[in-house]
Amino acid sequence: QVQLVESGGGLVQPGGSLILSCATSTSIFVVNTMGWYRQAPGAQRELVATITSGGSTNYADSVKGRFTVSRENENGKNKVYMQMNSLKSEDTGVYYCYFRDWRTAWGQGTLVTVSS
Repeated sequence: QVQLVESGGGLVQPGGSLILSCATSTSIFVVNTMGWYRQAPGAQRELVATITSGGSTNYADSVKGRFTVSRENENGKNKVYMQMNSLKSEDTGVYYCYFRDWRTAWGQGTLVTVSS
């Protein structure tokens, strides 16, 4: 079973930046996809950005040009990052790290609040 450990998030003013980080708890050497989903209050969970082992990325239209997803593999520990710039109030929500190979795993979620 894959477990994900998230860090980052918090309160930031509109126009500010944050970095989210997530790492797998075990070493994984197979092709996989990692990324981030988010859930705003009263809304469904939605894709924000994903990145494959090969580096192919996919972004929600609402974050293109503002968010950047990246990843690294450190001795099998897969890590994914998301640099979030020019944050808006509508970016507020709980952000969940995501992992998929033949298994699917979710992080515990980290709250991002964009407010003045």
